[in-house]
Amino acid sequence: MDAQPTPAQASIHINRLHFPVSTLGFGQRIAIWVQGCSLHCPGCISRDTWAHGQGQVALTALTTSIACWLPQADGLTVSGGEPFEQPVALERLLRWWRQHHTGDVLVFSGYSSEQLQHQHGQILALIDVLISDPYQAEAGHTLALRGSDNQRLHLLTPLAAERYGVLPSQRALDLCWDGDRLWMAGIPRPDDLQALHQRLQAQGLEFRSSDQPTLEVLP
Repeated sequence: MDAQPTPAQASIHINRLHFPVSTLGFGQRIAIWVQGCSLHCPGCISRDTWAHGQGQVALTALTTSIACWLPQADGLTVSGGEPFEQPVALERLLRWWRQHHTGDVLVFSGYSSEQLQHQHGQILALIDVLISDPYQAEAGHTLALRGSDNQRLHLLTPLAAERYGVLPSQRALDLCWDGDRLWMAGIPRPDDLQALHQRLQAQGLEFRSSDQPTLEVLP
């Protein structure tokens, strides 16, 4: 008989979740950004997801929240933060997904695929698409679905090969509304956030972006 999960194992720390997101994988996706990352890649645009110990929610509450989106969703994207720094929660989430949906799973990680295969092979078996390796600002920014060109795209299943064999050459961003909060999802080019800062400031508008470390996260 399997041991009962401890409270830490039955919860996950997240920064935000949203549906639909169309810029982080195939089709209309449920996207979850986990909270907590110790890699701290220089130039990371998601510094608001670095801090650990914030945004803790029960896994059952999370899956209940996203269950209503399943009929319209083409897949699940998990980004961060670093998903593999919460391996028990990540595995439980992905096993729940596999039990309830046939859409692809795409996971971003700053660790190498070799390290993940060695330490978390059972989780990789639940993933269709893995984007691995740390962000390196100096590596260039030309490849679809990757923040920097050193990062690797791994198509781990036939569904991944079918959906991601040919990727769009142009980058785009989703505009997401959550209550009175407007934010962007996707992978911007290096100068996009700075240009947006300047344009909005010129119109007297305040703008905070995820490359700034003091953004609020989900309670």
